Amino acid sequence: MKQPYTIIALTALLWGIGSADLSAQVAFTIRYYDKRIYYVSDAPIYVHVTLTNNGPGPFRFKLADERAFSIDFDVRTMTNRAVEPADILVRKRSRQQQVYFREIAIESGESFSFVEDLRSYADLQQSGSFIVQAKMYPELYRETGGLIGVRPLESNRLSLSIRPPAIPGPDGLPLEMDVETNAVLVREKLPPDDVVRYLLTARQKSQWEKFFLYLDLEAMLARDSVRQRQWLAESEEGRLRMVARYRLEIQNAAVQDDIANLPTEFQIERTTYNEIDGTVTVQEKFRIGTVTERKRYTYYLHRKDDIWTIVDYLVNNLGTE
Repeated sequence: MKQPYTIIALTALLWGIGSADLSAQVAFTIRYYDKRIYYVSDAPIYVHVTLTNNGPGPFRFKLADERAFSIDFDVRTMTNRAVEPADILVRKRSRQQQVYFREIAIESGESFSFVEDLRSYADLQQSGSFIVQAKMYPELYRETGGLIGVRPLESNRLSLSIRPPAIPGPDGLPLEMDVETNAVLVREKLPPDDVVRYLLTARQKSQWEKFFLYLDLEAMLARDSVRQRQWLAESEEGRLRMVARYRLEIQNAAVQDDIANLPTEFQIERTTYNEIDGTVTVQEKFRIGTVTERKRYTYYLHRKDDIWTIVDYLVNNLGTE
């Protein structure tokens, strides 16, 4: 009668050892990909999730197409009371379904990242202060629990502050907050050249909340025919993921000649616009090593509700100096 208990104890011991080895090999970290002031609302709270392989060999894991079966978020109040899971998370995990996944291999020294909306995991309908920690399930999440071969990886903890609902501005646009000054950020009725000047100045100061204020990311996504087809095929949740990934790509300057390249100098050359469309041409200089590159950026803007936003851009190289 002692044998089953011995087997269970031995399995648990091996499981714990495997978990310890995995934690030493893989760094699992989270951060806010676009830190800002958060309110009681339906606005997403995007979290950047990163797995880094610090071990000598490749790290392999299963990543579900529906991320709710690969990752979870433990959100607690300052009194250590767990926040209830979001309704959408409960529905996803409770229905009978086939969980589709792909196997990912991260080579030694490499990382794998993606972005998740925290509100898809936790019912954050009350203002207050919270602590956020993520769990990653290399062998997928199991609703029934039990031994599944590998214990979940646990991330670092983030502090989260959610404020009462913000009062909308006089023009009906949602108010945003400047993280550095705690002042209200709101789109103003600026002419096209001032919109571009605002964006470039914000980029020079690495003020990302200001940099994205006048960018229409959905319209910019539509520039790529492949992404446009994917956009049309996605659900509302999938589209939010696409915007989050695209915003992260811009902020990380992952694309050559990207709009987020850091100019050392810029000069607005020409501005033309009518009632709904505008174009602003800017010569920008970039310090690359020991040389200075000159490029001409052409920004295309669209006017809606008296607000100009950037919907597209082109880049021409002008050589070095």
